[in-house]
Amino acid sequence: MARLHESFEAGAARGMLALPAALLRLMAGKPVVRDGQTLDVQCQLLLKIMRMRGVRLGGGDVEQQRRQMVAQSGTLAPRARGPIAVRDLVVAGAEGALAARAYRPEGADGAAILFYHGGGFVLGDLESHDGVCRALADRTRATVIAVDYRRAPEHGAPAAPRDAIAAFRDIVNRADNLGLDARQIAVAGDSAGANLAAVVAQQAKGDAKPPCAQLLFYPVVDFAEDKPSKDRLAEGFFLEKASMDWFEERYLPAGCDKRDPMVSPLYGELAGAAPAIVITAGFDPLRDEGEAYAAALKTAGVDTVCRRETGLLHGFANFAGGVERANEALTHAANDLRARLTAVV
Repeated sequence: MARLHESFEAGAARGMLALPAALLRLMAGKPVVRDGQTLDVQCQLLLKIMRMRGVRLGGGDVEQQRRQMVAQSGTLAPRARGPIAVRDLVVAGAEGALAARAYRPEGADGAAILFYHGGGFVLGDLESHDGVCRALADRTRATVIAVDYRRAPEHGAPAAPRDAIAAFRDIVNRADNLGLDARQIAVAGDSAGANLAAVVAQQAKGDAKPPCAQLLFYPVVDFAEDKPSKDRLAEGFFLEKASMDWFEERYLPAGCDKRDPMVSPLYGELAGAAPAIVITAGFDPLRDEGEAYAAALKTAGVDTVCRRETGLLHGFANFAGGVERANEALTHAANDLRARLTAVV
C-alpha cells in the first residue's frame, strides 16, 4: 500500500509540474526575483507544494529525516532512457567494508564515475540517489558506482572523507576485475557528496592513477566563512541556513578546524587536481562558495568549467524527473563529464 501511495504521489507531482506554462504561473504566483535572476516557475510551484506538505530539509529527528528523504526521493527523480544493469557491491572504507551499488548502461566502456550522495553528511543513502545515479550512468554511458559512506552524527568528520578516499582507491585497485579502465575513473557528487568528491580529487591527485575528472553539483566547500548567498538566500529555497546549521552541528566535532581541507576543500592545495566541472544553482545558499571554489581551481591552474543554473534550487538533480530545466542541467553536466572521460584515452 505504501508503494502504491508513493506511486500515486509521484504521478500527481509530475502531472502538476507538466501543466501548461500559463497554468503553472497562475498556480505558482508572482515571479520570484533575486540577484537579477528569476526562479524557474516549476521550481517555484514545487516549493509551494513542499511547504503545503510540510517537507523540509534537516531539523528534528535524524532517523525521521532519513526516512523522509528516501520516501521523497522517487517522487521527481530523473529517469534513465535505456536499460541499466544494477548490482550491489562491497567496497573498502577507511575502517571497514562499505555498501556500494554499480549502475552499468548498455554499451558502456571502461569509464566509471564514483558517486557520493548528498544529504548534509547526515541524510541520504544508496536509495535516495538511485534515480540520479541511473540517469548519470545513462547519459554518460559510463558505469556509476555509488558509495554508502559513514554518516554523522554516528560518525562525524573526518569519517566520510576518509571513506570516500578509501573507496576510490579500492575501485582503482580492482578496476580490471570490475571491467573498468583505472585511467578513466572520475569522482562526482552533489552537495555534501560534492564536498567528498572534491576532497578525493585533492587527496588522491598524487596517486599513480588519480581521478581523471571531478563533477561537483552545488558543492559545500567552506565551513569557515559564510559567503553572501548564504544570507541573501537564507530562507525559502529548500536548503536554508537553519538546515545547514543543523547538518554542521551533527557533522563537525567540537573544536574541529573548519579550514582543514578534509572538511573544507576550498582551503586545500588545489594545483594538480583533476579537471573540474562545477555546477551551481542560482537560488542556492551554497551558490557563492561553489563558485569561489571554481575560481580557486582556475587560479591554481586546474582546467575548470563553472556553470550557474540561474533559475534552479539546491538539490535540482533529484528533481530532474519533473523540472525541465533541472533535467536539461543534468544532461548538460553529464555531457561535459563524458567529454572529460573520453579525453583520457
